[in-house]
Amino acid sequence: MTGKTLLAEIKAIVEECGLSVETGVFSDVAPKRYVVVTPLAEPFELFADNAPEFEIQEARISLYDKGNYTEIKNKLVRLLLQADFTITEKRYIGHEDDTGYNHYSIDVEKYYDYQEV
Repeated sequence: MTGKTLLAEIKAIVEECGLSVETGVFSDVAPKRYVVVTPLAEPFELFADNAPEFEIQEARISLYDKGNYTEIKNKLVRLLLQADFTITEKRYIGHEDDTGYNHYSIDVEKYYDYQEV
C-alpha cells in the first residue's frame, strides 16, 4: 500500500477548510461546524487471478453545521474532486432538532495501489 490513506487525505482536506475533524465520532465539545469521517469499505474489486493491484477505500464525510452549510459543503466538494476523489453520493440528512445541527453527508471513494508488505 502506498503511504497515503483515504482517512489521512480526507483529514488534510477538511483541516484545510478550517474545520475540526474526527473519525467515527466527535469526542470533544462540538463546535458550531465540524466533520466526522466514517470508513465504509475497502473492497478488492479490480483484480484477477487472486492478485489485487488496487484497493478501493470508501468513507462517509458527515458535515454538521449550526448555520448555513452550503458554502463549506461546496468548498469540500471542490477540494475532494481536485484531489481525485470519486464522490458517490451527496445527501442532506436533515436538521437535528435536539442539537440544532444541519447534517449533510458526502460519500467518497479513491483507488490506491496495493502492494503486499
